[in-house]
Amino acid sequence: MKRISLIVLVLGLLCIPFSAYAFEVGVRGYYWFPDLEGDVKVDALGITGDTIDFVDDLGMEDEDYTMVEAFVGLGDHHISVSKMQVDYSGSKTVDLEFKGQTITGTVSSSLQYDMIDVEYQRDIIDFENIFAGFSIGVIGKVKWIDGEVGIGTASQAFAAPIPMVGVGVHVGILVDILEARVKATGISYSGNMLYDAMADISFTPFPFVDIHAGYRIIHLDVDIDDAELNYDMSGPYAAVTVSF
Repeated sequence: MKRISLIVLVLGLLCIPFSAYAFEVGVRGYYWFPDLEGDVKVDALGITGDTIDFVDDLGMEDEDYTMVEAFVGLGDHHISVSKMQVDYSGSKTVDLEFKGQTITGTVSSSLQYDMIDVEYQRDIIDFENIFAGFSIGVIGKVKWIDGEVGIGTASQAFAAPIPMVGVGVHVGILVDILEARVKATGISYSGNMLYDAMADISFTPFPFVDIHAGYRIIHLDVDIDDAELNYDMSGPYAAVTVSF
């Protein structure tokens, strides 16, 4: 009887999905090639500001950016923290209203901010141990943006935590060699909208290292600290993941 009970216990443990105990920790580095499109408007001192295009009016040019992400996963639960620093600049002859000032002549301008994402994903459908693997998860995220727009001698700071929700999908194409993933999060409230979406394919040339190629878009249309920001950053990226 004891032998039968032991066999039943072992079989029961084997029937529990391994993913329930799977633990993963790692870091991922991105190099992103986004195009910039958008504008800013700041009212002050009873003066309505102009809607100022970053590229056409201020002469800002596209830049490439790095981003670092650290992550940990336990079974169906995944937590990640990432950070990116954005720094655009330009110089152009202008005649405009910005933050209660009339700015004319050739001036330098800048758009700078830090973006920190804290994300939690819970897999609700998980077939990671069947065939090449497949999972779908729900995502809760807080995106913290802290920065400044400057035109000539005038500047406007802005900072806000923005909560977001979304979904993540992972598809195994070749077991432990080729995988695809898609993530999309966003929020819309009181005329404001923010969404962040990405998709990539990763190749695992050897254990613990993944090489990614993908595309990401961030759309921001919000009123933060009296600055009306409406812009897109979108483009391809490359990434490398080291995980254990």
